[in-house]
Amino acid sequence: MDVNFRTLDLNLLRVFDEVMAERNLTRAARNLSITQPAVSNALRRLREVLGDELVRRSGAGVEPTPRALALWPTVRDALRQLQHTLAPGEFDAGTADTTFLLAMADATAAELIPGLVQIAEKEAPAISLRVLPLTTRDPRRMLELEEVDMAVGYFPAVIASLAARGQSGVGVPFETQRLYLGQYVCVMRRGHPLASAPLTLDDYCAARHLLVSFSGRPYGFIDQTLGALGRERRIVVTVNQFFTAGRVVANSDLLTVLPRHFVTVTGIDDQLVLRDLPFDQPPVHVDAIWHRRAQHGHSHEWLRNALLRSAAAAFAGSVLGQKVPG
Repeated sequence: MDVNFRTLDLNLLRVFDEVMAERNLTRAARNLSITQPAVSNALRRLREVLGDELVRRSGAGVEPTPRALALWPTVRDALRQLQHTLAPGEFDAGTADTTFLLAMADATAAELIPGLVQIAEKEAPAISLRVLPLTTRDPRRMLELEEVDMAVGYFPAVIASLAARGQSGVGVPFETQRLYLGQYVCVMRRGHPLASAPLTLDDYCAARHLLVSFSGRPYGFIDQTLGALGRERRIVVTVNQFFTAGRVVANSDLLTVLPRHFVTVTGIDDQLVLRDLPFDQPPVHVDAIWHRRAQHGHSHEWLRNALLRSAAAAFAGSVLGQKVPG
């Protein structure tokens, strides 16, 4: 169906965006400071323009149609860009009371959040930081739904996908920035039977292992590397936190794999022994990723800069601040 954009009332799109965000007409009306009948009328007019039902009643709210789900990201991005252009607003770090939501694993937070708090205490004492657990290697949906402002972690598949889309000329709705490079090592307790000699591939594969898995799946990138070598290991425990992994292996004969830099902040590094992995494993790059609609917000710009400075202080000498190709 052809849409005459010249006669389209952009206020209808604002109503559509709010309804999609809330999935409830009453809450959408409250947020827009209009009546619920006005919201219903706006949706009716937009249905006529687009030739689609857009939302259907579902329980106490509404459920979007496939067309509405496809349209919403584009409409929301366009509205945000227009808002930033016409009324960008200022971010005065000294007086701002913004709340920032960050998703990252405990190992990453242990390295970056102390420095970020120090920066905030000096520059933006009224802001709040909320760190949510990172439970996925692909945080794009969290960012699209605005559950967090930024995710920080090891996202190799996501970075590769964004780079491929960018090189093919397809629009990429996310931005990324490299914060630091890390290395994973094998960790075991002091006194472990394998701690007294160099670690061999045979001994490594024959041992019992603990895996840090955000998803709970007993398979990770180390297992991918082993699979390429025609080898495998036996994973008997999975946990979703690096701190927990360190505690468990310090009191058992299990092996685990942890970021080398993280071991020193566990508080129990004197109980642990580190060994290089007995196979080649590329360095781990830790990246910040955010949705492009936040790119030009002054508060988000301050957050990105502060996080980069925190990483630079924690990892002096590492390659920092590189924009990831894409």
